[in-house]
Amino acid sequence: MVSGEMYQPVLPALSTHHRIIVPDLRGHGHSGSLPGPYHVEQLAYDLAQLLDDLQIDMVNVLGYSQGGAIAQQFAHDYPKRVNNLTLACTFAYNMLSRREQLEGRLSPWLVRILGVRQMGKLAIENGGGQHVPRETALWLQEIIAANDKTNMVAAVKAMLDFDRRTWLHQIICPTLIISGAEDKAVPLTHAQMLAQGIPNTQLHVIDGAGHFLIFTHTVTFIQTVEAFLASVNRA
Repeated sequence: MVSGEMYQPVLPALSTHHRIIVPDLRGHGHSGSLPGPYHVEQLAYDLAQLLDDLQIDMVNVLGYSQGGAIAQQFAHDYPKRVNNLTLACTFAYNMLSRREQLEGRLSPWLVRILGVRQMGKLAIENGGGQHVPRETALWLQEIIAANDKTNMVAAVKAMLDFDRRTWLHQIICPTLIISGAEDKAVPLTHAQMLAQGIPNTQLHVIDGAGHFLIFTHTVTFIQTVEAFLASVNRA
């Protein structure tokens, strides 16, 4: 429900060593006016088209939360375009537990009834937002509130259908999986599933971190990503 703006805390550090491309996915942020469908295959295709437009053959891919689902799809559909993959606070299938199944069924209705702003506030609070600085939480709420309600309902529904457990083994590029030990929105079980399914994987669990670790454990996040990129480049 957010846009590429969420990466602002890590961009200054990462951009000193890398060229950074931060797209807004179809239906979100500056791409909010693009029509559906918003299913994961379409979003991965959009990324491939973006790289074509930029005349870039291969990239290092980082996906966070639901963005990690699109990152998996992109690595699967366009393996020759992915040097390596970082999956942070994400899942191969987010309907594992009864709680997740209930939340999944309710989410589209909650967006409709509460509106995007209130739904965003609820999602932040339930995802461990109490550990996020208040000004950061308010900033995230404004990013979410800028989205179109109809688009968000469609995007949420599309994500509920996401289940890539059967072909995780087909992702062959070096992969880093980052998880917060205290993540309530996407519990550690999901990271462990990804690590077991993807062959060439490093799993890094950040103690004391929740779903918003990019904001609460920014330095650790950057150091973890940079160490991984340095290790695969040496290899």
